[in-house]
Amino acid sequence: MTLRIDISGLPSERLRFAASPLAELTAMLHVLAEPGHHPQFTGWAGEVRSGLRPELSERLREAEFLWRSSQADFLIPARPRATLAEELDDVDRIDDETYVTAALVTTCGSNRVHFAAPSPLTDAAARERALDLAQARGARQEAFTERLLADPAAVRARVRHTLEQCAEAFFDAAWAGVAVQLANDLRLKNDLLKRQGIGAALASVSGAVTLAPDGDCIIVDKLQDKATAAHGTGVTFIPSVFGSPHLVVVHAPGWQPVVQYPVAEQSPSEPVALETVTLRLEALAHPVRLRLLRTLARGPHTTGELAHAWELSPPEVSRHLAVLRRAGLLTARRHGRYVRHTLNLPDLTALGTDLLAAVLR
Repeated sequence: MTLRIDISGLPSERLRFAASPLAELTAMLHVLAEPGHHPQFTGWAGEVRSGLRPELSERLREAEFLWRSSQADFLIPARPRATLAEELDDVDRIDDETYVTAALVTTCGSNRVHFAAPSPLTDAAARERALDLAQARGARQEAFTERLLADPAAVRARVRHTLEQCAEAFFDAAWAGVAVQLANDLRLKNDLLKRQGIGAALASVSGAVTLAPDGDCIIVDKLQDKATAAHGTGVTFIPSVFGSPHLVVVHAPGWQPVVQYPVAEQSPSEPVALETVTLRLEALAHPVRLRLLRTLARGPHTTGELAHAWELSPPEVSRHLAVLRRAGLLTARRHGRYVRHTLNLPDLTALGTDLLAAVLR
């Protein structure tokens, strides 16, 4: 299962490595929304949350739809600018239908909206589907979606103001701290690109990013089968400190391909008993369960959401979730009439180390 970016005939100068303030702010917001994904930033996240004004904390909770489970594509710029303000200006130039459609992608599974799909701003069925998905994510997301569909301009202005407040509250200080690290990474990547070519530059990005043998395609090892093309636009690679361990790829039709990659890796957790390792390996030995985990890795989801994301029946999803729960890889909690399934991320992250330790023991 891979995501393929067609670069056939693309001049080498159309492969860009650049830092993005907006993309890094988005990564920071994801850390604040899902600190369990980023144990290396636990201290930072706690300090930031404790220092936020109540009004900004509430604003972040109401808009986390945009960065918690799946970052909205417009938050990962294809043409990074030097400042956050310039990048927010570029976002302001996006038309309402494109903005709203990108904002309402609620998971990182395969339910990205097709380019020709009707807009929820103009199509009643698309609007109803967007509201149904938002409702399953919780009351705040449902309210945010209702406001966005009713008055896109007002919500867009509020989101921009929220991001500007984040700059003052914590981003500017954090950006100053990571800018040197990002600059060093960019110098390495651009030097490799210039001296050794695309293949060497991609190899330095991540072991999950490679150049196809014919040189016409970038292959990203992701648990989804997707394809996009960079013809006429190019591909942008954005390093991130706070994005680790995620490898984010903008691939939806109509958007220029962008890859946000981590410049540091997350440390593994402690090993567990051999019996537990065996049970977990058996649970993971099915491609459908791997796809479900791909979506659950970004946040809690209901059975219905998972079924829609991967075009499966709810009973089939339920059977696979039961196997994962028995292996201790998932937990399930009821919220009203919805049951949300949550990935046990630390134990899944540690599985490779756990297996090696069990074999050597």
